[in-house]
Formats: sequence, structure tokens, C-alpha cells
Amino acid sequence: MKTTLKSKMLLMCSLMLFIASCSTVPLTGRRQFNLVPDSIINSMSLQSYNDFLAQNQVSQNQQQSDMVLRVGSKIQHAVEQYSAEHDLDLEGYEWEFNLVQDDQVNAWAMPGGKVVVYTGLLPIAQDDAGLAVVMGHEIAHAIAKHGGERMTQGLLVQMGGIALSEALTSYPVETQNMFMQAYGMGTEIGVLLPYSRKHESEADHLGLIFMAMAGYDPNVAVGFWERMAALKEGAAPPELLSTHPSDTRRIRNLKALIPNAMNYYRETVDK
Repeated sequence: MKTTLKSKMLLMCSLMLFIASCSTVPLTGRRQFNLVPDSIINSMSLQSYNDFLAQNQVSQNQQQSDMVLRVGSKIQHAVEQYSAEHDLDLEGYEWEFNLVQDDQVNAWAMPGGKVVVYTGLLPIAQDDAGLAVVMGHEIAHAIAKHGGERMTQGLLVQMGGIALSEALTSYPVETQNMFMQAYGMGTEIGVLLPYSRKHESEADHLGLIFMAMAGYDPNVAVGFWERMAALKEGAAPPELLSTHPSDTRRIRNLKALIPNAMNYYRETVDK
């Protein structure tokens, strides 16, 4: 009897924890399970970002760096406008945009607004609008808290469900590596993510809206991802595609999402 009562109480506590840890993804309304506090994630983001910049060379090409800052700033304002209209919390966000000298075709964004673009991505982006596609997409991952979901799954699968604060104390190196993988800074990313396809679809949708609100034509996204998909032919996929599969299904989905994003674009252009 006592065992049964204890089991019921444990189950009830687990259910309450699950409910309390659920939030809703912007736009799609999907319920997500996230045990990771924003305050800790933002602190880890800032530390990882500063460590990355200390270990990597920021581009000295002023024209290209200005391009990244220009596009990033426009998307930042779009995100802030969208967040204000939909009551999203951007507390702790201090935006920064950096171009890093590296031939990898890659970019990533972390909670707190820390965004990095690699120079190897620019020939594929081609122009501001193309760059807005990928920067909007990566920032959308951060706004939708996909990294927190990845971290939660890692804590559950790899560390038996311990709290992030305890993981940082008991397993600092492993936890830091998990964080870097969750936010696209590692090399083996996405292995334990059953929702990765959902994440990508949500980031595509939100990213299109962000770029549209920033004044960039969402139709450009199709050409960008077609160019990315072409890089997979006859060679290992670029780093960005290790977590961002670009295939006919994705492009078909993008085409289906563009009419909705165009509403935001027309509103921006008509102002």
C-alpha cells in the first residue's frame, strides 16, 4: 500500500514537473518540454560565445562584416517587433553579430542574441537577402528555444535527468560539450534529436517571417536552399547541412510557407 502511494505521488510530481516545464513554440503552437532555465542558458551562451571569439579569427573584411551587421540588425528589429506583438520574452538579449574567417559553410545563433556567420557561407548567400535567409533561420532556432529542448534531452538521456545546475557542477566538461552541440557549435550535432525535423520546419517558418518583416523577399529562400542542396552532390555536406537537411521535401515545404510570409513582407514594403 505504501509503495503504491509513493509511486502515485512520484508519478504526480513527475506530471506536475512536465506540465510546469512545457512551453509553446511561437507561431506553430507546438508544446515543448524544456527543463533548462533561460538565465543559466544565457550565461552559458555568453561564456561560450566569448570563448569562441577568443579562439577564432574575426574577419577583417570590412565590407563583408558590415553586410553581416546590416542584415543582422534588420532581423533583430524584426524579431523585437514580432516578440512585442506576440508577448515573447527577450529578457537578457544583448545582440551581437560577428563574421568569422573560416571556410566552413556555417552559421549559428545562441540565446541572448549572439550570432556568428562564417565567411565560407557568403558565396552561397550571394547577397543581403540570401544571408537573411540563413540568419533568420538560425535566430529562429534560438527564439523557439530549440537548443533548450536539445539540452533537456541530453540531460535526460546522457545524465539521467539531473538538473542543469547539478550537471554543470558534477560534469562541467560534458555539459559544456552538450551545450555546444545543442547550439550548433560542435561537429557531431543532432544525433539524439527526435524532433529535429520539427525544429527545422519551425525555424524555416519563423525565419521566413523574420526576414520578411526585415524587408527581404521570402522567395529568395528557395534559391538559397537549392544552392545549399547542390553542395551535397559528390562531397561531404557542409557543416550547416549536418543539422539542417536541405532536400526536395524542405524546399517543397518552404514554397508552401512563403505565401504566409509574404503577408508580412507586403506589410513591411507598404509602410
